[in-house]
Amino acid sequence: MTSFTLLAIFGLIPSIQLGLCGKPVEPYYGKKIGRLVEFAHGIKGTAYAVDESTIFIKGFCYDGTGPDAFFWIGNSPRPSPEGIIIPYPEDYSGRDPPVLRAYNNTDIILRLPMGKRIRDIRWLSVWCRRFTVDFGEVFIPPNLEVPKPRVLPEFKRLAHGLRSDNISILDAKTFYIPNLHYDGAGPDAYFWVGNGSEPTSFGIKVPNEMGSLDPLRGYQGEDIEIQLPGLLTVYDIDWLAVWCVQYRHNFGHVHIPKDIDVPPALGQTKVSPPWWYNPTSTTPRTIPPANCREFLDKRLQVRWQIEDDFVDIILTAKIPEDQYIAFGLSGASGKPQMVGGDVIVAFYDMETDTFHAEDYYISHTAQCDGKQGVCPDERIGGRNDVTLISGSRDNGITSIKIRRPLKTNEAIHDQPIPLQGSVSVIAAFGPLNSLKEANAHNADDKTTEDSRIDFSNYEDHDCTIDLEDLGTQNGPKPWKPAVIIGETIFNARLGPAGGKRGYTAITGQPSWGIAWYLNDLLIPEITLERGQTYTFVVEGGDDSTNPARYHPFYITDSKEGGFGQKSREDQRKQKVFAGIEYNEEDYPYPSLAGRYCEWTHKSVDRSAESETFDEFIKTLRLECDQGEPAYLNWTVPSDAPDLLYYQCYTHTNLGWKIHIVEPGYISQINSEISNSLLNPTALILSSLLLSTTIFKIIFFYL
Repeated sequence: MTSFTLLAIFGLIPSIQLGLCGKPVEPYYGKKIGRLVEFAHGIKGTAYAVDESTIFIKGFCYDGTGPDAFFWIGNSPRPSPEGIIIPYPEDYSGRDPPVLRAYNNTDIILRLPMGKRIRDIRWLSVWCRRFTVDFGEVFIPPNLEVPKPRVLPEFKRLAHGLRSDNISILDAKTFYIPNLHYDGAGPDAYFWVGNGSEPTSFGIKVPNEMGSLDPLRGYQGEDIEIQLPGLLTVYDIDWLAVWCVQYRHNFGHVHIPKDIDVPPALGQTKVSPPWWYNPTSTTPRTIPPANCREFLDKRLQVRWQIEDDFVDIILTAKIPEDQYIAFGLSGASGKPQMVGGDVIVAFYDMETDTFHAEDYYISHTAQCDGKQGVCPDERIGGRNDVTLISGSRDNGITSIKIRRPLKTNEAIHDQPIPLQGSVSVIAAFGPLNSLKEANAHNADDKTTEDSRIDFSNYEDHDCTIDLEDLGTQNGPKPWKPAVIIGETIFNARLGPAGGKRGYTAITGQPSWGIAWYLNDLLIPEITLERGQTYTFVVEGGDDSTNPARYHPFYITDSKEGGFGQKSREDQRKQKVFAGIEYNEEDYPYPSLAGRYCEWTHKSVDRSAESETFDEFIKTLRLECDQGEPAYLNWTVPSDAPDLLYYQCYTHTNLGWKIHIVEPGYISQINSEISNSLLNPTALILSSLLLSTTIFKIIFFYL
């Protein structure tokens, strides 16, 4: 252990200048915003960004003689009446925030109200509301990178049932340990920190969540916060462990990386005993009561608790690791309506081994096209008001904890969560697309009945099972892929993707719930000859204002499609063979849409109980709008690659493969089939030859 660490533990050294090994130069107050510029009343002080929603003013001065002065923030070019108050002190009594009194070289912590973040504002002012006068101001530097909490892995599991979800460093002294389990049987166990590659007996005790240095009790899935003692910070240690001092045994630990940039510990992170703990009680401590509701055939458990102006939500689900969890407020009271819904989409990213949580608004039941659909708020001009706290993936269960404000001040994209009274909620599971955005879910992976939650409740516990007890669900047998060879006219319409038997099972790609039907077959693989001309009769919808019914057809080398969603850079990576043209300003537009025709369910989705596609299509009916189809007469270029795709311009993953072969190939196959009809033995051999040839084509291009 370093000499600095030992001294810091006992508080024997003052703040010093280090700046080594990533440790901030002390004293550290966060990212500097700037000095307050004085216009009146002796305003002075230097402002720092502590974290996304907290500002620290070092050495604040104000003479206190303004009649109606407040800390004031806004997003206008300069301080103006178009702002809001930051109440200070924040723990005031009464309905209205107090007018600022006099301060002389006082350190002040300001918490932005109503879910505001530093990136949402341009300035901080001391403002007289009555006379609309700016006493002093400081502007937020553009693109200011504020310190943020750092998510670490969970405790390494070594002994006594120790485990947790991913641990977070909230600030330079505070750890948040969610879902902590420990059997309490260690005779002399403590939270323990120190230096080196692994925990050793040369460490220091860290008080538990109660501030006590008693040996650790047992924990059964509790969320706790602990703080480092003295002047010790996370920059001074290499690991946090649960350690038995008597037997010098490590029950489990987590390493502290050297590249952290977390908020300073200025008192903005309030660590206090849990609301359920009564230190004067003579009864044994028990697991804290928790709100918990089950959804989606008990595969999803939702836990929540209101903390000040926020609600903390834990989403835990038994799902494949490549699926998302969606949960939020219904678009209509009294029923589970997606359109108008304000939801959180949370997921585990297998490629980066990270967890994510995004704020979504649902304007249409269609893929997000950057303007409408099932869209992240940030993609349609809003902001992500959801903060990821922690995440874990274990034994087939994804668990993600998030925080969102009760009110966000986004009238279009967000709904407020009331402090009293119940609201209708919705939930769903589904796959992610290539943009890591929510794709369509299956019919049985969404809420179908009205469920209501009163988020102000403390003991609304309706969870009845342990998710680990749920068996792994085996999907139904996929349908046999359709193949078209020898046709020259193709009718292109839309229809259901076939649930777990259809598009995704056939292609291995996520589906939005609809797909192209060519000649009334679900995404058939079609074979075309170079130099031959083919006709596509397209009925994908021509109303661009309704993204759920606007699916222009085009031919491309992209397995995914969705040309209109892509950036110009990504568009250049696709080669388009038909269906897209360019205007005088070189902007692309689709040329093949036509009226809208769709195969729709006669009642409910029967894909799961239909053993074949032929059975399934009997449960559908064709519905077409008034109007005319669009027509494409396409001559296959002689240099066309062996594999192309028919796709949708506005959405990804609606189409499938086009095999391109040499001239005469199809007539040769047809001739062999005709000849075989005269010879039963030849029929069998020709059938085998045809099947083998088609198999080779499909296998080669997979």
